[in-house]
Amino acid sequence: MWKEYQSRLIAVVSRLSRKHLLVFLSIAVGFMSGLVAVILKNSVYGIQWLLTERLSVEGFNFSYIFYPTIGLFITTYIVLKVIKQHPGPGIPTTLHAISRRKSTLKRSQIYASLVTSIFTVGFGGSAGLEAPAVQTSAALGSNLGSILKQNYKTKTLLIACAAAGSMAAIFKAPVAAIIFAVEVIMIDLTTASLVPLLLASLSAFITSFLLLGDHQLLRFQSAEPFMLSHVHHYVLLGVICGLASVYFNKIYLFITSKFQKLVKPWTRVLIGGFMLGVIVLVFPPLYGEGYDVINSLLADDLESVTHDSIFHSHTSSIWWMFVFLIGLAVLKAIATGITLGSGGVGGIFAPTLFMGSTIGFLYTRVYKYFEFTTLPTSNFALVGMAGLMAGLLHAPLTAIFLIAEITGGYDLYVPLMLTAAIAFYISKLFSAHNIYTVELAQKGDLITHNKDKAVLTLMNLQQEIEKDFKSIHPEQTLRQLLKVLAQSKRNVFPVLDPTGNLMGVVTLDDFREIMFDESQYDEILVQTLMTSAPEVIDVSDRMDVVMKKFDESGAWNLPVVNRNEYVGFVSKSRLFSAYRKMLKEFS
Repeated sequence: MWKEYQSRLIAVVSRLSRKHLLVFLSIAVGFMSGLVAVILKNSVYGIQWLLTERLSVEGFNFSYIFYPTIGLFITTYIVLKVIKQHPGPGIPTTLHAISRRKSTLKRSQIYASLVTSIFTVGFGGSAGLEAPAVQTSAALGSNLGSILKQNYKTKTLLIACAAAGSMAAIFKAPVAAIIFAVEVIMIDLTTASLVPLLLASLSAFITSFLLLGDHQLLRFQSAEPFMLSHVHHYVLLGVICGLASVYFNKIYLFITSKFQKLVKPWTRVLIGGFMLGVIVLVFPPLYGEGYDVINSLLADDLESVTHDSIFHSHTSSIWWMFVFLIGLAVLKAIATGITLGSGGVGGIFAPTLFMGSTIGFLYTRVYKYFEFTTLPTSNFALVGMAGLMAGLLHAPLTAIFLIAEITGGYDLYVPLMLTAAIAFYISKLFSAHNIYTVELAQKGDLITHNKDKAVLTLMNLQQEIEKDFKSIHPEQTLRQLLKVLAQSKRNVFPVLDPTGNLMGVVTLDDFREIMFDESQYDEILVQTLMTSAPEVIDVSDRMDVVMKKFDESGAWNLPVVNRNEYVGFVSKSRLFSAYRKMLKEFS
């Protein structure tokens, strides 16, 4: 029944031009992305309201010790017993699908991160919902493309549309969402891709607006005018955010790597849940995403931030508040690492905004408490978010436009640009890759940020192997070699042992000077003429590795083996022709 419907749908789609098809698909993906964002947000907020609404304002709320463990337990149970595979980190998993799976995401990823992130974050996991929203929407877009038999290029564009749609729906910032797709997902911004991205972003934005109204995730009325006398403060804030992003990156990767060494998943849950519970018990603002905390910081309402914590009765103490704010900034990265390392599902986008706003707020409090000068708290909290996002995600344009768009703080473009640029530069000094891509880059799986590799990965080495090379054996004489030469159109001959393994090669240049000396025809053996191949290609080598071997060896033909068993040769000229053809299709 399903195949019949699919066939009819493909028949209808085939009548549409590519331009009209992309319009239809991008609107559909945007609508689905909007629904995903609404489901995620409402589900998490509903769970959090049920669990935390009646907690006391002051003192320890010991429920916080158990909530994260329960959430991680439910998440791990679903992963092990229902899904049977961890959905993985949202955006890195999506980038890996583009890089190595030809933009194909499993159908299980449509619901895997959606369901598990609801329990992880709803029960207090210190993570964001943006990455699960992107992964779920990307899986929907990818599978829609697969159902309609679309090619790699179209499915990649649909994934980018899903990413833009998710961000537009969550933050109600359609312009910044497009920039996010270009800067983080690394989709090429061309006329052909711009219109689908615009339509998907607007479709998701309208869907979110119709279902949630004009409710803003970050509530901010207006920013104070930018003052030139504050330039040096924004420069210093950029330096601090850059260093803070390096700290977040290092501590997050360190913690998650330590948890990965724990083989038993339930051990990770118990250890991670207890550690996270203790942290949230002392610092309740670290519970969940933390957007309510960010809004309180933007409103300069520190008392609301200390709500239901032991710090609530000490808001008048300068030193207690310093401890509290520094604790929030330092522990957010640790709490996020514990949450995701111990088996939770979520992202680091919201923690980035949380930590950035806390740093910006703390910066102004230092000057206020010590009566050096008065700085606009909201402005610095906003700019701090942009600074940390630019440093941690290596996405300065997304940071600038997102903060400006969601807050209406367009008067802050100059400090946003200044702080984001400095933070980005400092972060790049310490790490060439952002927190999403560092592990992919280490494995050689990051090609979305390298267009040459993106094209190479689409090429199939097996299709480029030439098998019309005449083989010879090491015991054969020069006379026998010349007979093979007469029957061959090639000037390279693989030397094989009796089992078919490659021993070396003989080229025409190796015996050109003696090929007319008949006195040596029966004296010289092939084994005295053969040399080792400058490089040997294995059938399992990636195409970027193959091209690297050609560059390093300077050869135009290289032998291909399968576990040392000779398969054929591949030529540089043939690869270049295939590359040009693939580049034309890809672009």
